[in-house]
Amino acid sequence: MQTQNPSSLSRDSSPSLGFPITSTITSSIKRKFSLFSRQIERTFENLTICVESLPSMAKTKPGKKDLDSYTIKGTNKIVKVGDCVLMRPSDSEKLPYVARVEKIEADHRNNVKVRVRWYYRPEESIGGRRQFHGAKELFLSDHYDVQSAHTIEGKCVVHSFKSYTKLANVGAEDYFCRFEYKAATGGFTPDRVAVYCKCEMPYNPDDLMVQCERCKDWFHPNCMGMPIEQAKKLEHFLCSDCSSEDDAKRSVNAYTVSPIAETKVESKRRKR
Repeated sequence: MQTQNPSSLSRDSSPSLGFPITSTITSSIKRKFSLFSRQIERTFENLTICVESLPSMAKTKPGKKDLDSYTIKGTNKIVKVGDCVLMRPSDSEKLPYVARVEKIEADHRNNVKVRVRWYYRPEESIGGRRQFHGAKELFLSDHYDVQSAHTIEGKCVVHSFKSYTKLANVGAEDYFCRFEYKAATGGFTPDRVAVYCKCEMPYNPDDLMVQCERCKDWFHPNCMGMPIEQAKKLEHFLCSDCSSEDDAKRSVNAYTVSPIAETKVESKRRKR
């Protein structure tokens, strides 16, 4: 039984995922206002000014100079344009914000500012977190800010979805992104993705899936009425559709664990 992740397989795209999630008009309005308040909080809690992405930003203003890098205060970690960073929120109980550095600039007093493009966590989006969103998943938004470099507290790595699924281990600094997000409208790019299993959900790299030997589709053990521990010990697997087309003996053997050659199937995500 093959155990590689289904993200490498080609399948027809699902119907539109429906971002934002369909809801009543009242709940939709409340969620949009909630999102707007989070955007305002994120922008002003560090006493910064939200700026739009304009071509003129590429020009250095009088009295200011572009910097190639910035060393995070109290560390020897160097931040450069294009790096992803963790930015300190005003509320210490909140998770750090994640952003990509677009520009580093110092004024005549040597105060360093960074222009960043925010990543949003699923729960910060209009649609909210859904079942298929991974624990380390982020959305690259069209929300830009200028922040004090002193609010940077560390560096991180935002992988492509494909690269993330190939990691042997996932560290605290590892994240992944497969969608771009329009903060004002709640729209996503792409708005259609491949789906798997009987539940027809996009792939969540945190969840164990097993592959049918016949149709080559991928399935969640729970959706097949199979305990996770049993799935980890499977040597062969046929989905319900394929097993119903096979003879009774094949159907039974498909769920039998070999006592001699036990194949251990592990979740692709092991956090360290």
